[in-house]
Amino acid sequence: MVAEDNLPAIGAVAQLRKSWAICKKDIRIYYFKGPVIIFGILLPLFLFAAFIIGRDLPPDFLVSSLMTMTIFFTATAVVPLIMPWETRSKTLERLVSCPVSTAAIILGDVFASFLFGSLLSVVPLIVGLSLGVRLVYPLVLLVGILLASFCFSSLAAILSTPITDQPANIMMVSTLIKFPLLFISGVFIPLEKLPHWGRLIAATSPLTYFTDLTRYSIEGVNYYSILVDLAVLTAFALLFLTVAAKIHERNMPRRL
Repeated sequence: MVAEDNLPAIGAVAQLRKSWAICKKDIRIYYFKGPVIIFGILLPLFLFAAFIIGRDLPPDFLVSSLMTMTIFFTATAVVPLIMPWETRSKTLERLVSCPVSTAAIILGDVFASFLFGSLLSVVPLIVGLSLGVRLVYPLVLLVGILLASFCFSSLAAILSTPITDQPANIMMVSTLIKFPLLFISGVFIPLEKLPHWGRLIAATSPLTYFTDLTRYSIEGVNYYSILVDLAVLTAFALLFLTVAAKIHERNMPRRL
């Protein structure tokens, strides 16, 4: 017999396995959807092209900016679309009827978006290496990519909480939130060149701390310390995931 003290741990492991199964389902269905390709891949490329045209900027700064935009947009591209699509197609009802918690469902969606962002981080890395950019601290960059991808995916889970079966409605809300975060987070203007009030605003954005990590990993300079960047990203990730799970749990009966 299984000791009663071990039952919570066994239940948590079972829910994690179900989250992974949901993640694999999301990968098969949503990775190649039109909005994911447009908002996750094409949009950051167009923004980056508009940023560099006519500017004489050092390659390491350009690659760090490209890395930041790529992770931010790819890691937030999948999750916002899953709930409205499944609500409209009525597959959410079948999923909820299974012995799986709402938190496990959301975690599975976050895993799928996390993997999408992490895998596509290879693209700016290849671009940087082809331009002769050297990674000063590759291990820091790897840890930063994984942590930031999970953090941004958890943020995207909050963006998918509005009760609607129209993906376009979610993408509109998502865009209204992501673009301001992009412009206040030191991606286009280094933090040290922002005015004091600009640095105060930037400190409220999780993207700021990943931007700082990429600059440190590629350029060897940073505004905050590495421990601060990692700690704040971790705190944001846990906060976003907890808030997303709570809101989705409250809204789930109204989706069915």
